[in-house]
Parts: sequence; C-alpha cells; structure tokens
Amino acid sequence: MPYTTEEGGRLNNFAREPKVYTAEPPTERQKRNYIILGITATILVGGLIFVAFSVSNVS
Repeated sequence: MPYTTEEGGRLNNFAREPKVYTAEPPTERQKRNYIILGITATILVGGLIFVAFSVSNVS
C-alpha cells in the first residue's frame, strides 16, 4: 500500500490511481455490430411486450 506522510507525522493511505488512456472511436465493424445488437434487442423487447399483452386477461 502506498503511504504518504503529512506534516506532523500522520500517515495517509490513498487509493491507487488507474492508468489514464484515451478512448478510440469505434471501427466500422463495431458500429455495424452495435446496430445489429440494437435491432435484436428492440425485437426481443417488442416480442416480450406482445406476449405479455397476449396472455393477460384484459377484458
């Protein structure tokens, strides 16, 4: 653990700082995969809502 000593002899224990890096923009393949996953998720949620309304006892 990294300790630092302040004035007066007090010890402080600080959390380790993560490495900082810059994010890279998504590639064309990643963009395509995001679109496909979004469409798939929308269809799945729409289907679940349709099934929920179909089996409910709404009179």
